[in-house]
Amino acid sequence: MGINLANFLNSKSKNKRMQEFQDLDHLDGLAISTISANLYKNNRDDLVMFYFRDGANYASLYTQSKIVSENIKWNLSQKTKKIFSLVVNTRNANCFTGKQGYRGLERIAEIISQGLTDKQKEDENEPKKIKTKEIIFGCTGTIGEPFPEEQIKINVPNLIEKIKYTQNKYVWMKAALGIMTTDTKPKMAMEICNIGNTEIKIFGIAKGSGMIQPNMATTLAYIFTDADIPNKILKKLLQKNISSTFNAISCDGDTSTNDMITIFSTGKANHSNIKNINDNKLEDFSKGLEKVLLNLAKRVVSDGEGASKFISINVKNCKTEKDAKKIGFSIANSPLVKTAIAGEDPNWGRIVMAIGKADTQINLDKLSIKLGEIIIVQNGNLYSQYKETEAAEYMKNDNIEIFIDVAIGTKNFTTFTMDFTKKYIEINADYRS
Repeated sequence: MGINLANFLNSKSKNKRMQEFQDLDHLDGLAISTISANLYKNNRDDLVMFYFRDGANYASLYTQSKIVSENIKWNLSQKTKKIFSLVVNTRNANCFTGKQGYRGLERIAEIISQGLTDKQKEDENEPKKIKTKEIIFGCTGTIGEPFPEEQIKINVPNLIEKIKYTQNKYVWMKAALGIMTTDTKPKMAMEICNIGNTEIKIFGIAKGSGMIQPNMATTLAYIFTDADIPNKILKKLLQKNISSTFNAISCDGDTSTNDMITIFSTGKANHSNIKNINDNKLEDFSKGLEKVLLNLAKRVVSDGEGASKFISINVKNCKTEKDAKKIGFSIANSPLVKTAIAGEDPNWGRIVMAIGKADTQINLDKLSIKLGEIIIVQNGNLYSQYKETEAAEYMKNDNIEIFIDVAIGTKNFTTFTMDFTKKYIEINADYRS
C-alpha cells in the first residue's frame, strides 16, 4: 500500500506524528485538492491541485540540466503575470516523452481551464475565464515512460470537485504526501514574518528523496504567501535565498530533469506597496523565506533514500565561496565518505581525499578537520591528542557535523547531505517495480 494520510498517521500515535510538523493553517487566496488518480495502482493520493481564485503572482527556478521534462517546457512557455492553478502529478516525470507528453499537458490544461472557469461561475460574484496559459504543472516520477494523459484527464473533474477553500494542517499534509515518490514522509514548513506592520504568512511543501543535487532549484518545492509582491521581485528573492538552502544540498550528486521551485503570492495581505528588491520592508520577509527554504531543504536531505545520518559539512576560510562549495560537495558526494559514515567508521582519510580532489587552493600547513568538537587534523598534521575511540562514539549520532578550515581566505559555505546505506541500493534497484 502506498503512503496516504491515514496510514502515515497510524504509523505512530496520531498526536505524536502531528507534533513533528508545524501548524500550517489557512492562507487567503489559496484552495487545495488532492485525489488518487490510481497512477500508482494503490490507495494513495497522486494528483494535487493548488487553485488561486483571484490568481497569484509567481516566480520559478528550474533545473539547469540540458534535458528537461515536458512540464518545464510548458511552464516556461507561459508568459502570463498571474497563475490560477498549479497541478502536480506523481509516478510519471513526463520527461523524454516528446510531443505525446507536451500535447497531453495541453489537453489536460484545456479540461482544467474549462472546469475552473465553470467553478468561477458557481462561486464568484465576478467570475473570471481561466485560460490554459494561466495553469502550470509539476511532474515527478519515472523518466521515459508514456505520460498517463487519459488517467489524469478523467480524474480532473473529481480533482476540481474536491477543492477545499479552507486549509488546515491535515489539508497541507495531504498535499505534501500527494506529491511524494520515494519519500517516506511529507516535507512542510512555515514562517510568520512582517512587511512593515502587516503580518505575513509563508508556507511551503517539498518532495525529494533521490536524484538530488539541485542546480538553481530542487526536486519539487512550492512556496505560498499572502504577501503582495510583484513577479520580478519574487524571482529575485528566490535567487537571493536559493544558494544557501536548496543549492547547498546533495543526496546522491544527481541533478533531476524535473527540478522546480515556485513561489506564489496571493496578494491578500494588506501591506504597503513593494517597489524593488532593496525595499527595507522586505528584510524580514526575505529572512522568513530563507528559513522556509532551508527547513524544507534539510527535510529533503534527512529523508534521502535509505538515509540514516544527516550530515552538515562546514567549510571555512576559503579564497572564494565557490571554492568552499566545491570542497563541501566533494565531501558530500563521495561514496567512500558516505558509506564510512553509514558504517559509523571515523575514516577521516576519506575526508582528506575528498578535500584534495576538489581542485581548490588550500593551506596544507594550516589545514584543520573536526568531527563535531573532536579535533582530528590541526595545522596540517594529525592532532596529537586525537583518539579514534572518541570519534567512533561520535559517529553513532544521527546528526554528524564536519568542520574544515583551509586557512587561505575568509569565505565559507555549508553543505548538507546524507549517508549511503544498503537501503539506498535496495530502493533504487527496485524503483520501478
